[in-house]
Amino acid sequence: MTADELVALFDLEPTSDDRFVGHSPNNGWKRVFGGQVLAQALVAAERTVADREPHSLHAYFLLAGDPREPIVFEVERVRDGRSFTTRRIVARQRGEAIFVMTASFHAEEPGFDHFAPIPKAPPPEDCPDPRKAIERLEGPARFRMKGMLDTTWPIDFRPTDLGRYAPGARVEPRQIQWTRIGQPLPDDPALHRAALLYLSDMSMLETALGAHGRTIYDNRLQIASLDHAMWFHRPARADDWLLYSQDSPNASGATALVRGLFYAQDGRLIASVAQEGLLRQRRDA
Repeated sequence: MTADELVALFDLEPTSDDRFVGHSPNNGWKRVFGGQVLAQALVAAERTVADREPHSLHAYFLLAGDPREPIVFEVERVRDGRSFTTRRIVARQRGEAIFVMTASFHAEEPGFDHFAPIPKAPPPEDCPDPRKAIERLEGPARFRMKGMLDTTWPIDFRPTDLGRYAPGARVEPRQIQWTRIGQPLPDDPALHRAALLYLSDMSMLETALGAHGRTIYDNRLQIASLDHAMWFHRPARADDWLLYSQDSPNASGATALVRGLFYAQDGRLIASVAQEGLLRQRRDA
């Protein structure tokens, strides 16, 4: 998929008031990528809001989406206040809800300003190409990662530590990587917000698995995003390098919580992310 195809992915078709239809790329995936549904739902919500930008969203993945089927996004205008606007979005396939999201929009106004400092990390040009990580994996995991890299383009990323990809490596449940859309995007700020949301779902659960010597490419595991939240703090381009710092403070039962921070190269905090995911050992593995 190219950047132009990504832009087309976010260009939803309006079918009636507050109702839009989106499609999935033909990339061979068996289910719809969660970041895609998140981004398309945000696009649908923004189409119903004027002169305000999103500042937060909270979403739940209910069912795995079928990439062969169109996705219908229904937007409910929950509230239009003096400073804040609230929208609820339901994504459906074959009439059944597969995803729900609430998004809040805020009118621009002055206020206090501070942010946590950017973590120390080598610049992206000094970090290894992720394809070198493939060499550290063994067996089916190697082919699964190669397939992932081939089908998630134009997402580009640079890990700061390849050691976490070594077979059985147990590392701290945290990671820092550079990420971006690897080809130029148009200047539309709404498009860059959608692309940032698309990027945010890419590597979170891998952060939790590192503490247990496992990776998302392990076919003995059942892995799925359960929910996703994002807070937009400052504008940024999704086609510029962004530092994505993640940590997992907890895993228990069959779920794990992961938190993330996006930073621009100049050190500004762009967005905060949180996600809980399913990490289940397959019974037949």
